[in-house]
Amino acid sequence: MLIHIALALGLVLVVEGLVLALAPSRMEDIVKALADIPPETRRGMGLAAVALGVFFVWIAKGAF
Repeated sequence: MLIHIALALGLVLVVEGLVLALAPSRMEDIVKALADIPPETRRGMGLAAVALGVFFVWIAKGAF
């Protein structure tokens, strides 16, 4: 179980690190755009991302 958590965190860090390393100025634009979105909408986006992530994990666990 712990190895799966470490693997997931490592993959998140790789993806986030690539975004920051390859397009730092684009990341600033994204952060500015997010600041313009109302908090309720950002919360909905976050919940949708969590639901999608849980769905992907569920599918992956069922496939293997």
